[in-house]
Amino acid sequence: MGYKKYKATQLFDGYRLSQENKVLVTADDGRIEAIINEVDAGDDVQMMTGILSPGLINSHCHLELSHLKDVIPPYTGLPEFLCSVVTKRGFDPAMIQQRIKEAEQEMYNNGIVAVGDICNTADAVPVKSKSKIRWQSFIEVLSLSDEKADENFAHYLSVLEKHLSGISVPSRSVLTPHAPYTISPKTFRLINEATAGRLISIHNQEHPAEDELYKNGGGEYLRLFKIFGYEISPFAITGKSSLQSYLPFFNKKQKLLLVHNTCTTEEDLAFAENYAADQGIEISFCLCPNANLYIENKLPPVEMFVSHNAAIVLGTDSYSSNWHLSIVKEIQTIKKNFPQISLETILQWATINGAKMLDWQQDLGSFEKGKKPGICILSEDLESSVRIA
Repeated sequence: MGYKKYKATQLFDGYRLSQENKVLVTADDGRIEAIINEVDAGDDVQMMTGILSPGLINSHCHLELSHLKDVIPPYTGLPEFLCSVVTKRGFDPAMIQQRIKEAEQEMYNNGIVAVGDICNTADAVPVKSKSKIRWQSFIEVLSLSDEKADENFAHYLSVLEKHLSGISVPSRSVLTPHAPYTISPKTFRLINEATAGRLISIHNQEHPAEDELYKNGGGEYLRLFKIFGYEISPFAITGKSSLQSYLPFFNKKQKLLLVHNTCTTEEDLAFAENYAADQGIEISFCLCPNANLYIENKLPPVEMFVSHNAAIVLGTDSYSSNWHLSIVKEIQTIKKNFPQISLETILQWATINGAKMLDWQQDLGSFEKGKKPGICILSEDLESSVRIA
């Protein structure tokens, strides 16, 4: 068996960022053998400039929306953005497939090894079935009314079946709720029963209107509801934030991935922590800062999550709401806007934290002997990343 040896300006092993003279040793197939001192490495060491890192984890994406790249302009605000997404139809199916293929290849080339992918259709199944990336497909359920809950749920079960039959292990597929403003109480209950012990995802508190909907029945999302034929909010007023209103629907030991969290407060975070402890569920928070900037030109309260030792992961969101599908660009944005957070910490979010959240830490997320996590090199300015194994 042959070996390959890599040395870069810095080495990040999934946990620690080192500037010492360390060399990563792998088998020819990319399986990790050891990290050793340069003086012990001998010849044939590949020298690189940048940060040597395990493969990156994109915890939130919408691959099937890749055809919307450059279609919706930035800074529209979320209500207008959502109205644009649901009303832009009629794209050529061949073009949709080509854009999906290009986006998958882009993510592979820049070192992404696993993706938490939101799916409303089975459009991306042909590409994902041949992909070298691991996919956790979240089949996203939408149902504004209890009356249509069973009908809509059955539709998304059929989409789930296409994923289960079309994409082989280790990739996985599961039903998941879209967002608190598109799921009726009965639909939440159906999802809860269908996802016991599973990892599920939900778009959480991406805009102030989400909380307003539950607190008083008003807000800008009423524009979105009119597209679907609702003149008033179809949801009951709880007087609480959206997070505090929907989280109690989940009581089956799920792992919850809360995405965006732009408007999450200290009170919400404390509620989530207490509820998770009481119910035996796990909660992770996915940050997609470039999508937040693209849509709202705002960022989530990252420091608040850090101060609470929250489980944080990173995502790109989709090409409808981002300039790139690049996790290193998300790292760059966080480091630029929150310089007091160490690069080592942010790199953990992009690697081992994502692998643990997706339950693939046995193979991915860190340079530990026997793992095959993928290897990439990040530029020192965090402008780019390239897969090298």
